[in-house]
Amino acid sequence: MSARETILAGIMANQPLSQDLPIIDVSAVIQYDSNLSQFKTVLESIGGKAIDISGWFELQNMVQDDLAAGKRVVNAIAEIASIDPALASLEATELATVQRAYLKGGIAVAENGSIWLDETAMVNRLLPFIAEHLVIVIEAKNIVATMHHAYQQVSSFDTGFGMFLAGPSKTADIEQSLVIGAHGARSLLVCIIP
Repeated sequence: MSARETILAGIMANQPLSQDLPIIDVSAVIQYDSNLSQFKTVLESIGGKAIDISGWFELQNMVQDDLAAGKRVVNAIAEIASIDPALASLEATELATVQRAYLKGGIAVAENGSIWLDETAMVNRLLPFIAEHLVIVIEAKNIVATMHHAYQQVSSFDTGFGMFLAGPSKTADIEQSLVIGAHGARSLLVCIIP
Protein backbone atom coordinates (compact mmCIF):
# COMPACT_ATOMS: atom_id res chain seq x y z
CA MET A 1 0.00 0.00 0.00
CA SER A 2 1.34 3.44 -0.96
CA ALA A 3 1.70 6.29 1.56
CA ARG A 4 -1.30 8.00 -0.02
CA GLU A 5 -3.48 4.91 0.33
CA THR A 6 -2.32 4.44 3.93
CA ILE A 7 -3.27 8.02 4.79
CA LEU A 8 -6.67 7.78 3.09
CA ALA A 9 -7.40 4.42 4.76
CA GLY A 10 -6.51 5.97 8.14
CA ILE A 11 -8.87 8.87 7.51
CA MET A 12 -11.70 6.56 6.45
CA ALA A 13 -11.20 4.38 9.55
CA ASN A 14 -11.41 7.37 11.89
CA GLN A 15 -14.59 9.10 10.72
CA PRO A 16 -16.72 10.64 13.47
CA LEU A 17 -20.22 9.26 13.99
CA SER A 18 -22.89 10.92 11.93
CA GLN A 19 -25.17 13.26 13.85
CA ASP A 20 -28.53 14.70 12.93
CA LEU A 21 -28.62 18.42 12.30
CA PRO A 22 -30.09 20.40 15.18
CA ILE A 23 -33.71 21.46 14.91
CA ILE A 24 -33.87 25.25 15.09
CA ASP A 25 -37.01 27.03 16.14
CA VAL A 26 -37.04 29.95 13.66
CA SER A 27 -39.57 31.79 15.80
CA ALA A 28 -36.86 32.08 18.48
CA VAL A 29 -34.16 33.60 16.25
CA ILE A 30 -33.66 37.27 15.36
CA GLN A 31 -36.75 39.15 14.19
CA TYR A 32 -36.78 42.70 12.80
CA ASP A 33 -39.48 45.35 12.85
CA SER A 34 -38.95 45.69 9.11
CA ASN A 35 -37.02 43.11 7.11
CA LEU A 36 -36.91 45.56 4.19
CA SER A 37 -35.38 48.37 6.24
CA GLN A 38 -32.85 46.04 7.88
CA PHE A 39 -31.87 44.55 4.50
CA LYS A 40 -31.23 48.01 3.04
CA THR A 41 -29.18 49.12 6.07
CA VAL A 42 -26.99 46.03 6.05
CA LEU A 43 -26.56 46.02 2.26
CA GLU A 44 -25.35 49.62 2.29
CA SER A 45 -22.98 48.90 5.20
CA ILE A 46 -21.27 46.19 3.10
CA GLY A 47 -20.83 48.36 0.02
CA GLY A 48 -24.03 47.74 -1.92
CA LYS A 49 -26.86 50.09 -2.76
CA ALA A 50 -30.61 49.48 -2.66
CA ILE A 51 -33.31 51.42 -4.46
CA ASP A 52 -37.06 50.98 -4.67
CA ILE A 53 -38.51 50.70 -8.14
CA SER A 54 -42.13 50.62 -9.19
CA GLY A 55 -41.89 47.57 -11.45
CA TRP A 56 -40.33 45.81 -14.42
CA PHE A 57 -40.92 48.79 -16.72
CA GLU A 58 -38.54 50.94 -14.69
CA LEU A 59 -35.90 48.22 -14.94
CA GLN A 60 -36.39 48.06 -18.72
CA ASN A 61 -35.69 51.79 -18.84
CA MET A 62 -32.46 51.29 -16.85
CA VAL A 63 -31.30 48.67 -19.38
CA GLN A 64 -32.17 50.95 -22.29
CA ASP A 65 -30.29 53.85 -20.68
CA ASP A 66 -27.20 51.63 -20.26
CA LEU A 67 -27.39 50.50 -23.88
CA ALA A 68 -27.84 54.08 -25.07
CA ALA A 69 -24.72 55.03 -23.11
CA GLY A 70 -22.77 52.41 -25.07
CA LYS A 71 -22.28 49.97 -22.18
CA ARG A 72 -21.98 46.23 -22.78
CA VAL A 73 -25.03 44.96 -20.92
CA VAL A 74 -26.12 41.38 -20.34
CA ASN A 75 -29.69 40.72 -19.27
CA ALA A 76 -30.68 37.49 -17.50
CA ILE A 77 -34.18 38.61 -16.49
CA ALA A 78 -36.98 37.32 -18.71
CA GLU A 79 -39.47 39.87 -17.30
CA ILE A 80 -37.64 42.82 -18.86
CA ALA A 81 -36.43 41.44 -22.20
CA SER A 82 -35.81 38.18 -24.00
CA ILE A 83 -32.66 36.38 -22.89
CA ASP A 84 -30.08 35.54 -25.54
CA PRO A 85 -30.00 31.71 -25.68
CA ALA A 86 -26.25 31.83 -26.41
CA LEU A 87 -25.63 33.44 -22.98
CA ALA A 88 -25.60 30.07 -21.21
CA SER A 89 -22.65 28.77 -23.22
CA LEU A 90 -20.46 31.89 -23.34
CA GLU A 91 -16.92 31.47 -22.00
CA ALA A 92 -15.11 33.81 -19.60
CA THR A 93 -13.19 35.46 -22.44
CA GLU A 94 -16.48 36.33 -24.15
CA LEU A 95 -17.97 37.75 -20.94
CA ALA A 96 -14.86 39.62 -19.79
CA THR A 97 -16.04 42.93 -21.24
CA VAL A 98 -19.51 42.88 -19.64
CA GLN A 99 -19.95 46.20 -17.88
CA ARG A 100 -23.35 45.58 -16.31
CA ALA A 101 -25.28 42.36 -15.69
CA TYR A 102 -28.96 42.30 -14.75
CA LEU A 103 -30.02 39.29 -12.65
CA LYS A 104 -33.16 38.27 -10.79
CA GLY A 105 -32.58 37.32 -7.18
CA GLY A 106 -34.60 34.94 -5.08
CA ILE A 107 -34.67 35.09 -1.30
CA ALA A 108 -32.96 38.09 0.33
CA VAL A 109 -31.71 38.02 3.92
CA ALA A 110 -32.09 41.03 6.23
CA GLU A 111 -29.45 39.96 8.78
CA ASN A 112 -26.54 39.94 6.31
CA GLY A 113 -27.73 41.65 3.11
CA SER A 114 -27.30 38.53 0.99
CA ILE A 115 -29.40 37.39 -1.97
CA TRP A 116 -29.92 33.83 -3.18
CA LEU A 117 -29.03 33.30 -6.84
CA ASP A 118 -29.34 29.92 -8.47
CA GLU A 119 -28.03 28.86 -11.83
CA THR A 120 -31.37 29.35 -13.58
CA ALA A 121 -31.42 33.00 -12.48
CA MET A 122 -27.82 33.55 -13.57
CA VAL A 123 -28.27 31.80 -16.92
CA ASN A 124 -24.46 31.60 -17.00
CA ARG A 125 -22.77 30.94 -13.65
CA LEU A 126 -19.83 33.18 -14.60
CA LEU A 127 -22.00 36.28 -14.87
CA PRO A 128 -22.12 37.44 -11.22
CA PHE A 129 -18.36 37.05 -10.89
CA ILE A 130 -17.14 38.51 -14.16
CA ALA A 131 -19.42 41.50 -14.76
CA GLU A 132 -17.98 44.84 -13.71
CA HIS A 133 -21.26 45.96 -12.11
CA LEU A 134 -24.26 43.91 -10.96
CA VAL A 135 -27.90 44.89 -10.83
CA ILE A 136 -30.06 42.37 -9.00
CA VAL A 137 -33.81 42.76 -8.75
CA ILE A 138 -35.72 41.27 -5.84
CA GLU A 139 -39.30 41.44 -4.63
CA ALA A 140 -39.83 42.95 -1.18
CA LYS A 141 -42.01 40.00 -0.16
CA ASN A 142 -38.97 37.70 -0.58
CA ILE A 143 -36.90 39.40 2.14
CA VAL A 144 -36.61 37.20 5.23
CA ALA A 145 -35.05 37.94 8.61
CA THR A 146 -32.26 35.34 8.87
CA MET A 147 -30.38 32.62 7.04
CA HIS A 148 -32.47 30.09 8.99
CA HIS A 149 -35.58 31.51 7.33
CA ALA A 150 -33.85 31.64 3.96
CA TYR A 151 -32.82 27.99 3.98
CA GLN A 152 -36.42 27.02 4.70
CA GLN A 153 -37.45 28.80 1.51
CA VAL A 154 -34.61 27.87 -0.83
CA SER A 155 -36.73 25.37 -2.69
CA SER A 156 -34.14 23.30 -4.45
CA PHE A 157 -30.49 22.74 -5.03
CA ASP A 158 -31.30 20.75 -8.18
CA THR A 159 -30.10 23.42 -10.59
CA GLY A 160 -26.47 22.41 -10.08
CA PHE A 161 -25.21 25.69 -8.63
CA GLY A 162 -26.49 28.36 -6.31
CA MET A 163 -25.10 30.89 -3.88
CA PHE A 164 -25.86 33.69 -1.49
CA LEU A 165 -24.26 36.89 -2.78
CA ALA A 166 -23.72 39.79 -0.38
CA GLY A 167 -22.62 43.14 -1.75
CA PRO A 168 -19.90 43.83 -4.30
CA SER A 169 -16.61 41.95 -4.30
CA LYS A 170 -14.37 43.01 -1.44
CA THR A 171 -11.26 42.01 0.45
CA ALA A 172 -9.22 43.36 3.32
CA ASP A 173 -6.31 40.93 3.02
CA ILE A 174 -3.70 43.53 2.16
CA GLU A 175 -2.72 45.61 5.18
CA GLN A 176 -6.29 45.24 6.45
CA SER A 177 -7.47 47.92 4.03
CA LEU A 178 -10.89 47.31 2.52
CA VAL A 179 -10.78 47.10 -1.28
CA ILE A 180 -14.09 46.98 -3.16
CA GLY A 181 -14.14 45.18 -6.51
CA ALA A 182 -10.90 43.32 -5.91
CA HIS A 183 -11.84 40.10 -7.68
CA GLY A 184 -15.39 40.47 -8.88
CA ALA A 185 -18.12 43.04 -9.34
CA ARG A 186 -17.12 46.59 -8.39
CA SER A 187 -20.66 47.53 -7.45
CA LEU A 188 -23.99 45.95 -6.58
CA LEU A 189 -27.28 47.75 -7.07
CA VAL A 190 -30.32 45.96 -5.68
CA CYS A 191 -33.62 47.07 -7.17
CA ILE A 192 -36.54 46.24 -4.89
CA ILE A 193 -39.99 45.78 -6.38
CA PRO A 194 -42.83 46.24 -3.84
